[in-house]
Amino acid sequence: MWHEEYDVVIIGSGFAGLAAAIEARKLCSSVVVLEKMAVPGGNSTISGGLFAAAGSPLQADENIKDSPELMLADMLAAGQNFNHRDLARIVAERSTETLLWTINELGVEYKLNLSHLGGHSVPRSHSTANTSGAGIIRPMLVRLREMEIPIRLKTCLTQLIADEHGDIEGVEVRENYIFPNRESGAPKRIRARRAVVMATGGFSQDKAFRAIQNPSLSENIECTNHKGATAESLILALKAGATPVQLSMIQLGPWASRDEEGFGVGSMFSMLAGFPYGILIDLQTVSRFVNEQADRKLLVDAMLSAGNEAIAIVDEMGVHQAYTLDQCLKRGVVRKYGSLEELAMANQVPLLPLKHTIDSYNTVIEQGKDDKFGKPIPRDLHPIKHPPYYCIRLISKVHYCMGGIQINTQAQVIRIDDNSPIGRFYAAGEIIGGVHGASRLGSNSISECLIFGRIAGINAASEAPRP
Repeated sequence: MWHEEYDVVIIGSGFAGLAAAIEARKLCSSVVVLEKMAVPGGNSTISGGLFAAAGSPLQADENIKDSPELMLADMLAAGQNFNHRDLARIVAERSTETLLWTINELGVEYKLNLSHLGGHSVPRSHSTANTSGAGIIRPMLVRLREMEIPIRLKTCLTQLIADEHGDIEGVEVRENYIFPNRESGAPKRIRARRAVVMATGGFSQDKAFRAIQNPSLSENIECTNHKGATAESLILALKAGATPVQLSMIQLGPWASRDEEGFGVGSMFSMLAGFPYGILIDLQTVSRFVNEQADRKLLVDAMLSAGNEAIAIVDEMGVHQAYTLDQCLKRGVVRKYGSLEELAMANQVPLLPLKHTIDSYNTVIEQGKDDKFGKPIPRDLHPIKHPPYYCIRLISKVHYCMGGIQINTQAQVIRIDDNSPIGRFYAAGEIIGGVHGASRLGSNSISECLIFGRIAGINAASEAPRP
């Protein structure tokens, strides 16, 4: 017995789910979005709002030579060629088209300058005007209201229901669900006349499940995600026959702050200023130990290998792109010092080795070539010699799941027993695996979520309706 019916049923209300809803509603009469938490948006809302796009108009304005081919090459290099190339290629090729979709259709506003994040060959990361994923989620929610697409909050998926052919026919949920109580709420069955789209995100907060995939990620390792980033929907997809892909590939963010919980405001300071315009120093050896602009996996591996606390230091010249600086200073996540002497005393490091390390780094910048670590030296990277100095204490936190369930280029979920699509079942966003391989480049997540969310929504709504 079915309690309700919709043409397309979408599970999850982040970037991927909302993009799927918008595109699906253009092609069919009824779409519903189901969200287990009490508020929509999930991790998407609290993300840094950085969107990687190759060959964008802003790049053209800044005379930056970029292409989908170069973006794909960067993704494969960071992913150590574990990427499913057909999926990665779609992200690179459709990145600018989708960026323009957010601007022209949703009215998203971006800053008028680009950021150069680690692992990217050129600056291609576009930042929302409010430096947050909410700068995209809020316009998407407005669009859903305009299109009369309901979002049912506190509605938790408990089962994917298949028909006699093995196609997904609908879902069982619990309404008025109170996270994380799996027994809360009342059961209800919702039929999908055309298809179901899974866009439930990753499982970085699911400490037990992530430790099974990667035993090194013990429960004492902090996480940047919201509390609802758990694995139960992924497990339901696997029970329905979906193929698991690279579930052990779980990313830690090297830029997080020791002095705040979660993603916070310090992460964006590190990404936009501390790493590209500053220096990373091991507090034990008082030395530089890595290319600050390496991709996240290389940075985390270097930090964990050193085994010591690290800080990032940037001066007044380099702090100009740190859009969250005022918040960081207010919260004590970043500290400001009038001199290197003051900085050394506060961080309990000897002054002379600190000065020597920074002087050596400055020589690298002035020479325009980093022979030891290979940090790129763009025109706007200057020696660290202009006080005041800004410092953040770093720690790696679990951030993103590269692994998930397998899809094809049409966003159809692939069946494990015969490698064919599961009928009327689509997926997009962090729940899918294979796009990023061993390591996701910063700012590629929003691109991927929106691109495959739109693909999933269009194809789900294009299925012939059941009688």
